[in-house]
Amino acid sequence: MIETFDRALWWLLADNLPDRADKIAAVDPGRQARYADLAGEAGRIADWLIARGIAAGDRVIVHLRKGIDEVAAMFGAWKAGAVVVNVNTRWTAAQLAYVARDCRARAVILEETALRGLTGEHALAPETALLVHGKGTEPPAGADLWAALPADQKTAAVEVDPAGLAAIIYTSGSTGMPKGVMLSHRNIRIGAISVTEYLKLDDSDRLLSVLPYSFDAGLNQLTTMMLTGGTVVHQPLTMPAEILRMAKAERVTGIAGVPPLWGPIVRMQQSSPTDLPDLRRITNTGGKIPQPVLEAMPQVFPGVDIYLMYGLTEAFRSTYLPPERFAQKMGAIGQQIPNARIFVVTPEGGLAGPGEQGELVHAGPLVSLGYWERPEITAEKIRPCPALEGVIGAEPVVWSGDLVRIDTDGDLWFVSRMDDMIKTLGFRLSPTEVEDLIAQSGMVSDVVAWGEEDLDLGEAVHVAATLLPGAEERELNSYCNRHMAHYMRPRRLFAWAEGMPRTASGKLDRPAIIAAARNSMTSV
Repeated sequence: MIETFDRALWWLLADNLPDRADKIAAVDPGRQARYADLAGEAGRIADWLIARGIAAGDRVIVHLRKGIDEVAAMFGAWKAGAVVVNVNTRWTAAQLAYVARDCRARAVILEETALRGLTGEHALAPETALLVHGKGTEPPAGADLWAALPADQKTAAVEVDPAGLAAIIYTSGSTGMPKGVMLSHRNIRIGAISVTEYLKLDDSDRLLSVLPYSFDAGLNQLTTMMLTGGTVVHQPLTMPAEILRMAKAERVTGIAGVPPLWGPIVRMQQSSPTDLPDLRRITNTGGKIPQPVLEAMPQVFPGVDIYLMYGLTEAFRSTYLPPERFAQKMGAIGQQIPNARIFVVTPEGGLAGPGEQGELVHAGPLVSLGYWERPEITAEKIRPCPALEGVIGAEPVVWSGDLVRIDTDGDLWFVSRMDDMIKTLGFRLSPTEVEDLIAQSGMVSDVVAWGEEDLDLGEAVHVAATLLPGAEERELNSYCNRHMAHYMRPRRLFAWAEGMPRTASGKLDRPAIIAAARNSMTSV
C-alpha cells in the first residue's frame, strides 16, 4: 500500500480530477469549493510562485485564516515543488518573522492585516516574494495581490522526490524559540493512508476541521479527505455553539478535537443538546481528556464511535484505541496505528512488559526527517535504540519523552511527560494523576499541576484550575483533602478567573499557565 501511494502531496488533490471535479472538496462558512475549483486556485498560486523564481525545495510560508484559500495556497506551493511552512494566524508578527528568518523563506502568502506588523525589527528579507490576501485593490510595495492573479495556466506540477521535504511544522515556542519539524511527502501521505484505514474513512465523509493546519493532527484531517475524495468542513471559531451548529448544518460525519475543546462541547451537549444524526465518529489527540468528560461522551454522542489517539509531530501519528474498547479502556491511548511501530523502553534500557512503565519510542515510515537545521537536537531526539537492535537493527527511532504504561492487553496509557514528573516526599508523581483526580471533583473545567522546589518536600504540588460556575476554591481544597493522598495534595491552588491560555493547536499552554501562576506568587 505504501509503495502504491508513494507520490508527492500535490497529487492528493490532483488525483481527484477528473472523476470528482464537481464534488465539494472544502466548505467555509458561507462558501464552498469543488475539487476543480480548489485545483484551479492552487494552480494560480503555483504559477505565481514559479513566476517569482520559487524553485523546488524553497520554503513558502502560508499565514492565512483557516479556510479554502489556505488549502489552495498549500497545494499551490506543493504543485510548484516548494516546502510548505504553515504559520498559524494566532502567532505574532515577531513569531512569524522569526520563522521566516529561521527557514529562510523565499515567499510568504499572508493576510493583508498581518503584513502591517512586519516592519522594523520584524521586517522580512527584501528579496522575499509576498502575496497578499485581502480586500485591498492596490498591492503594497514589493508585493502582489492574490485577487489580481491571472487564471490557472494549467502548468505541469514540478516533480519532486516523495522522500524529500514537504512541510515544516514549527512548535509553539512556549518553552524557547520554535523548532521546525521536517516532514516528507512520504511521512504525510503514509500518515493519511494509516489514519484513513483505522478510522474507516471514505469519500462519503465530511470532517469538521477545527484544528489548525499548522498542527499535525489538523493537517492529517485535510490529507485524509483529499486521499479519499471526501469533504473538509472548515470551522475557524472554537466556540462550542458554533462547532455544534456547523456540524449539524453541514451534516458532518467526524469531529476531531483536543482535550480543552471537548469539555465545553460536552457540557453544552448536556445542557442544550444538538442532534447530530450524520455524526459517525469523534477523535481526540493532544492529551488526556478528564475522566468526567470521558464518561459523559457516550451519553451526549449516542451511537458515535469514540477514538482516543496519541501522536507527536516528530512521528506524525502513533497510536489509537478502537472505539469498541472505549468503555473498557476509557482514557487509554491504545496500540500502534497501521504502518507505525511502537515500543516502550524502561529506565534501565530494556523493553517494558505488561504492568511496566517506560518511554514511548516510535519507529517506521512515519518518523520525521528531524528538526530544520538543528542536527544536534535531531540526533538527541531521533536515534537508534539498543534494546531494539534485535528487532529493527540500527534504525533510528523517535524518543517521545512521554512516560506510558502497558496493561495486560498491550494497550498503552499515558502517564506524564518525563521531564514534568513531580518528585515529592520520595514519590515520583505524575501531574496527570493530580489533574485527573481534581477533574473528577466536577468543579473545574481546566486544570494544570506542576512541582515547585520546596525545602521540606523536595517539590511541592501546585495547581492552577478554572472553576466551573457555582464552584468555590474553599470547596475544591476540601475535596482535595478528602480524596487525595497526602503527598498529592496541592500546597498552592491558583483559581483561574477565565479560560486558560491555549497554544495555536488548541492545547493548554502549560508553560504560560505555570509562568503566570509563579508571577502571581512573586507579586503578592
